Amino acid sequence: MATQTSPGTPLPVAEVSRLIGGWIGRLGAVWVEGQITQLSRRPGAGVVFLTLRDTSHEVSLTVTCFRAVFDKVADIVGEGSRVVVHGKPEWYAPRGQLSLRVAEIRPVGMGELLARLEQLKRTLAAEGLFAADRKRRLPFLPQRIGLVTGRASAAERDVLENARHRWPAVRFAVRNVAVQGVHAVPQVIEAVQGLDADPAVDVIIVARGGGSVEDLLPFSDERLVRTVAACTTPVVSAIGHEPDSPLLDLVADVRASTPTDAAKRTVPDVGEELVRVAQLRDRARRVLEGFVDREERGLTAARSRPCMAEPQLMVEVRAEQLRGLLERSRRTLGHLLDRAESDLGHTRARVLALSPAATLQRGYAVLQREDGAVVRAPEEVSEGEKLRARVAGGELPVVARPSAPVGGQP
Repeated sequence: MATQTSPGTPLPVAEVSRLIGGWIGRLGAVWVEGQITQLSRRPGAGVVFLTLRDTSHEVSLTVTCFRAVFDKVADIVGEGSRVVVHGKPEWYAPRGQLSLRVAEIRPVGMGELLARLEQLKRTLAAEGLFAADRKRRLPFLPQRIGLVTGRASAAERDVLENARHRWPAVRFAVRNVAVQGVHAVPQVIEAVQGLDADPAVDVIIVARGGGSVEDLLPFSDERLVRTVAACTTPVVSAIGHEPDSPLLDLVADVRASTPTDAAKRTVPDVGEELVRVAQLRDRARRVLEGFVDREERGLTAARSRPCMAEPQLMVEVRAEQLRGLLERSRRTLGHLLDRAESDLGHTRARVLALSPAATLQRGYAVLQREDGAVVRAPEEVSEGEKLRARVAGGELPVVARPSAPVGGQP
């Protein structure tokens, strides 16, 4: 409803701004299409500011959104991108400024396509299909290589010619398929699955020449990516040129920048391998010769030692020492026996000189009772007791009687 005003009863600016805000607030959320001309993403700020422009009418509109809303498309949206946004118009009354508070941003055209691919890429990466630890190493010299490529294409020619130039005996199992269009994905999947099931195929190359993003879309198809991830045979992706990066490059075991690069990565160069073999043989020969030389020098040094140069000398020295020790031991034993004999003679002489028999030989006698006890004092004998007197020549019977006083006195 229109507000009644007159020159005499004008409305204040603040009131007009408030009314405009009320009218705009009743508009509700709308979808708006335009081109991003200015983009402000301050580090740490929770709000992103951008300007949306209608290029056909040179009209611009200020847009704000939370950082989380913009981060969803930040990888594929920037200044100059055409987008469709869903937001609610807002009127900032203090400044009298119109803006659009956005809750969703969608790229338009190619941007939308790239957004879908980016979302698929994140989904597959979260499942671990692009993880480096699941990628397999290529065999050094594959017996047979499976090649999936377009019929009579430059990619097929580059792979075959470069591979055979590097290793003439290499063999290929070629599967010609559509590499763009609606039939490309099912044909490539069927070819890859067939080669993966063939036990004679050691590695699979999927090759295509360069092209636009739309031409390379089949090689970012989710079904093809999952098929390659499920292969037990190593897969090499050679799609387009260096700047091209379909999702097949991320899931493949090896990513080649071109079909020619795929041939170089898959097949060794016979000339380089011959040179490497010659280098290894020379190195092995030098190592072996060095080892033999060291052992010969060690053997010569060992043979030059006295114990090896004249081994009998050590035996002779030991024999001489043994003879000396034997002679010394004989002399020592002889001296010991002579000394023992002399000691024994002296001891025998002393024993003979001190023996009772020697005493008897000098005229002494030993009185013994009939029980053999020796008489040592006269009072030990009774008068008339029979005794035995032992002299040097034998024994005499003796009868005890009183002894006469010494000196003839009673």
